[in-house]
Amino acid sequence: ERLSMFTCRSVWFSQRHMFMCPQLSCQMVELFEACQQQPSDLERKEVCRARLQQDIQQIFPSARLYLTGSSMNELGSRCSDADICLVIKGNCSFFLFQKKTDALRVLGRLLKLFKTLSYVERNQLIRAKVPILRFREKGSDLEFDLNVNNTVGIRNTFLLRSYAYALSEPVLPSLQRDYPESFNPLMNLDMVPEGPKHIPPYISRNQSSLGELLLGFLKYYATDFSWDKQVISVREARAFPKNNSKEWNNKFICVEEPFERNNVARAVHEKLKFDAIKAKFAESCRLLHERKELNSILPFRAIIIKESSRG
Repeated sequence: ERLSMFTCRSVWFSQRHMFMCPQLSCQMVELFEACQQQPSDLERKEVCRARLQQDIQQIFPSARLYLTGSSMNELGSRCSDADICLVIKGNCSFFLFQKKTDALRVLGRLLKLFKTLSYVERNQLIRAKVPILRFREKGSDLEFDLNVNNTVGIRNTFLLRSYAYALSEPVLPSLQRDYPESFNPLMNLDMVPEGPKHIPPYISRNQSSLGELLLGFLKYYATDFSWDKQVISVREARAFPKNNSKEWNNKFICVEEPFERNNVARAVHEKLKFDAIKAKFAESCRLLHERKELNSILPFRAIIIKESSRG
């Protein structure tokens, strides 16, 4: 679903790229239009974010709370949860967050605070590599994941948002390569949303339909990509060869984080799971090639019905 959302975001209004795989292309557009986050969905998240920031500042006066992820990068669906990043600035070593334990300490204090708030419920501290505090808006199914000072998520949010807005055709340039000043990893966080505003519209020479692009994506990772020899890089808009760095060595899947340049696929460390991912690419490629119908790889019609029933 998220893949279709990404492919369709910039081209849902264009009809001239439907001539190949027309049924598949139309289904992708229909899925996008049914599932895309509505302004009212974002407003609900923003109201809760503002209220939380006000309450959190009772403990951490310098704290800022940012909506990140799919809620802000234009790839969100109506059922997407809300990722929020708590940024705490200060001179004390407590605020430097060089260690995971620092984030856990802050989240522990927030957990106590959240138990006293009337508008959130189901609070849960998750001790992952990037620890999060998960909770829900009371009386609804809106779920939040809150992290502390994981500021690269803010930068990635506006990088993806820029890709979503950059073109009227479904082929993407490397924005970081072409406009490095707009995505400087050292840019002040308050300026991150402003950087991409200076990027001019992108004109693509792409002639492929949405359906062809989706089939090409699946075929590339099912048959062409060398998982054991290559690294996927959004920053460079290509796959580059693995070197001897410990970041890439002995890893099943290597995807470069665009700003910190580490491996965001490091969690896939079991061969069984890796084989399952490769098998799903191969199966999806075969089914979609044979049937040219989105329902062959995901419950397309059921998703449309479910999303259409949302208020």
